[in-house]
Amino acid sequence: MTQPDIIQTILKDSNYHLDLFTTEEIEALRGNIFTKPTRGKETLYIRCIVRDKDIQLKPEEIVRQLFATRLIKQYGYSKKRLAFEYSVSFGREKKSADIVIFDKDRSDTAYIIIELKKPKLKDGKNQLRSYCNATGAPIGVWTNGEQISHYHRKDPNYFEDITDIPKENQSLKDILSERFTLKDLIVKDKIANERKSLKDIILEMEDEVLANAGVDVFEEVFKLIFTKLYDEFESKKDKSNIEFYLDQNLDEEDKGDYEKLKESLAGLNDKKFRVMEFRNTGQTDTELKNKIQTLFDQAKSQWAGVFPNSSNFELSDSHLSVCVSSLQDVKLFNSNLLVVDEAFEYLVNKSAKGEKGQYFTPRHVIDMCVQMLNPKRGEYMIDTASGSCGFPVHTIFKLTGHLFTNSEIPEEEKQHVLKIFGIDFDEKTVRVARTLNLIAGDGETNVLHLNTLDFERWSDKTEKDKKWINTYGKGFERLEKQRTEKGEDKQFNFDILMANPPFAGDIKESRILHQYELGFNGNGKAQSKVGRDILFIERNLDFLKSGGRMAIVLPQGRFNNTSDKYIREFIAEHGRILAVVGLHVNTFKPHTGTKTSVLFVQKWDDELCPKVDDYPIFFAVSEKGGKDNSGDYIYVENGNGQHKLDKNGHLIVNHDLHNHDGELPDGIAEAFIEWARDEELSFWLEG
Repeated sequence: MTQPDIIQTILKDSNYHLDLFTTEEIEALRGNIFTKPTRGKETLYIRCIVRDKDIQLKPEEIVRQLFATRLIKQYGYSKKRLAFEYSVSFGREKKSADIVIFDKDRSDTAYIIIELKKPKLKDGKNQLRSYCNATGAPIGVWTNGEQISHYHRKDPNYFEDITDIPKENQSLKDILSERFTLKDLIVKDKIANERKSLKDIILEMEDEVLANAGVDVFEEVFKLIFTKLYDEFESKKDKSNIEFYLDQNLDEEDKGDYEKLKESLAGLNDKKFRVMEFRNTGQTDTELKNKIQTLFDQAKSQWAGVFPNSSNFELSDSHLSVCVSSLQDVKLFNSNLLVVDEAFEYLVNKSAKGEKGQYFTPRHVIDMCVQMLNPKRGEYMIDTASGSCGFPVHTIFKLTGHLFTNSEIPEEEKQHVLKIFGIDFDEKTVRVARTLNLIAGDGETNVLHLNTLDFERWSDKTEKDKKWINTYGKGFERLEKQRTEKGEDKQFNFDILMANPPFAGDIKESRILHQYELGFNGNGKAQSKVGRDILFIERNLDFLKSGGRMAIVLPQGRFNNTSDKYIREFIAEHGRILAVVGLHVNTFKPHTGTKTSVLFVQKWDDELCPKVDDYPIFFAVSEKGGKDNSGDYIYVENGNGQHKLDKNGHLIVNHDLHNHDGELPDGIAEAFIEWARDEELSFWLEG
């Protein structure tokens, strides 16, 4: 066995990772590993940094030695203040805490307890809570080497997140009250440093306080995220200063190394930066709630039409304090919407119980579609089942070159943003979508709360509902200009449409079915029910002008079932089938295991897509879907058992749909683009 393989061999199948540690820390540990015979075979050992004796090297011991070394070298704790396997009494029963740091003034009293044993956060946190309560330790840390959590034991009932543990010469008060700017948020971002998702953090908040708070969890978490986004948005000038500084001090390649980026930012003077307000800085719970409510009120004013002006936080003062502490170190503005979207998907589906069969489309699927359809400036784009508006927002990214950051979009680029539209019939997802669109579009949005399929009833909202008109009126006025005929809401003139319509459920209302050709069978007889996604196919084609192109996610059966032949013939009659991409069966897990494909079509047009009877079609099947059988994302790892980060400091989903800005091998999107150019498809012609 070669030396570099040793650590990976020990960690294999253990659920422990080393993401939290630097390559230098891991290499230093690797250099201290040695073998000696134990019961007739060579066994791996290390000299314990605290106990000063040889210890057999097992997965938990690797993490413990790395963490203890960090406590001594980075945090400045002396070895005499540290103990391993510290005995904690529970009546007659005794258990062992993995690492304890003793109080500076009372050498027999636990000050910080660190738990490494449990690979699952919930189990580890419960054990940590019991240890802290039994010893009175005010601070606890849980880690498995991949994720880490730092807690202040506010009282036996609540564990509140803190940014870090104090160094040897600091107090807990120093940690809580330290000045904190956007620079600090980038350097200490919980998602990049602790390898947690926003969904993980919300689940922990639920476990800690939300489940028994007697409030609408979706609404309260939405308010928190909305307010947190606004706080980051308010530091946009500091963001410009940070970007300028990094441009001056880092090569483009090094910007992709999160550790080098953090190291570089250590030299940036941020004394004149705005102090982040969405933080628990040690004030009373009531004072904190007043501060966060004021910030929320300012956010409502900045991004109108998402929350009523009268809305307030319903969480109690103490519950809000725990939630703010949990979210304050999360950087929500990032390279794409995966961070925010995964959390909202969980919340929306939890409240809707998945009954509408509408699930947020994974970002790597969206990016594949956007890359393949190649939206251009000046073109109009719509998503008719927009959910959280991933397709529209990522189209904005493509057209403006601006990612989901708190940077301002120049005025000349806003005209392109105003050509992007989204429609959805679920009010909660529309509000989420409007939030993300308002930010990505710098204060403007065309996301509308309407039932796409029931367009004959749109006027009930657009002409008679004053509340609806006040919220969505400007966006709808822009949509009206895309009508083919004045006063008619059936036909539109969009260049691009991308959508993932709901799969579940049939439409049975004859009034709606009679509006569609596909509401009748091949003999012209009215059908009693039609799959919702089938009607969306026809409706989407109605939204496109001649030569317009679309990508639509459909159940695989629509491409295979004999009974669905009439649907395929309908599509072929109206446009050229460009491509069919079979998605991996895990793509929409854990919500549904339905096998899906993405259909790409361009409507016939004498100039852009002349009608022919015979033409080639691009077919591809994804073999690496980016999720496991449980629906959890699979991330790219490097050779040290660590998850690799992209240039924005975020995890890279391991899939084969596109190359993630060069972080992955070329995928299906790149193969299609090469094919499309060879085929001289109109939207891939140069110039």
